[in-house]
Amino acid sequence: MPTVLSLEEIGQILRAIKNQKHRAIIMLVYSAGLRVSEIVKLRIEDIDSNRNLIHIRSAKGKRIDIRSFLQLVALGELKKYWKQYKLNGWLFPGAKMDRHISTRTVEAIFEAAAKETGIKKKISVHTLRHSFATHLL
Repeated sequence: MPTVLSLEEIGQILRAIKNQKHRAIIMLVYSAGLRVSEIVKLRIEDIDSNRNLIHIRSAKGKRIDIRSFLQLVALGELKKYWKQYKLNGWLFPGAKMDRHISTRTVEAIFEAAAKETGIKKKISVHTLRHSFATHLL
């Protein structure tokens, strides 16, 4: 059985993240059930805020595109993020604006937040995907 975080533990992790960009990343991973490889490759045009959808291109390394719903709370975090950063192309650019953030950086963001909360479970960014699916049920 996969490890699942409680709603309270998810809240603790999100509250531990002070950087707006980092909080938006982790919020979007959880609220849409995205893989870390999917979140890093999102482009600005993949967010359809009018229909509350996220367009995920080549999901899981395949040549298929899927759509996931965009929760209003995650959209709110994205709007705060958009106000702070001038974006062009990638939704979450890396150190160089012409490249997306790395999967390892997202993992490090999550690991630092989880460590700060003191959660003792063995968890990773992928745990957010399992938690999303479980909470959806």
